Amino acid sequence: MDLRILSVNIGRARVIGAVHGEPVLSGIDKKAMDGDTAFVGALGINGDEQADLTVHGGIDKAVYAYPSENWPWWTREKGIACGPATFGENLTLEGADENNVSIGDRFRWGDAVLEVSQPRAPCYKLGMYTGRPDAPQLMTLSARCGWYLRVVAEGHVPISAAALTRVSQSGAPSVFETFVALFGRRIGIDAQLRARDTPQLAESWRQALTAKIGRN
Repeated sequence: MDLRILSVNIGRARVIGAVHGEPVLSGIDKKAMDGDTAFVGALGINGDEQADLTVHGGIDKAVYAYPSENWPWWTREKGIACGPATFGENLTLEGADENNVSIGDRFRWGDAVLEVSQPRAPCYKLGMYTGRPDAPQLMTLSARCGWYLRVVAEGHVPISAAALTRVSQSGAPSVFETFVALFGRRIGIDAQLRARDTPQLAESWRQALTAKIGRN
């Protein structure tokens, strides 16, 4: 399966608003890259930046991808106009959504190899950036969350006329199933356990699922 890359997006951290009079710094405001190639290292695409490294960035959240297949729902149902980097993603993709991509799936992009590590858990900064305070809640309720990838092999990657080519499938729960396992209210324990026990799942998500299971 090839996922067409519509846009490669990076950004520097900047103030996007204020909460209780305090400035909010975020790297969510990303713009399409120019040029022919970029370099992807263990912590992401060169030139990209995150503001709060306690919840963003790191090995398991090196690259964030979002599928354009979700755009019609956001626009038609929720009145949020969509385009590349609307959700602060590094890779705007076409060809699959959260149901078709699984935790642990690997994709080749030029010289780099990326592995799906976790869904995105939305935060309030998405609401500030889109001008819709309800955007994080809408993402949670719809599971139209996109996914993070860790970098298994670093390398130079093409920017234009590029694609992610799936080179292996894990057989693990999909991004959608994993998201719902954590945030869904009526999800059986078996689905929660299967998601939690996926070897390639990011440790933060494993801990969150373990905590949820402990409350059952």
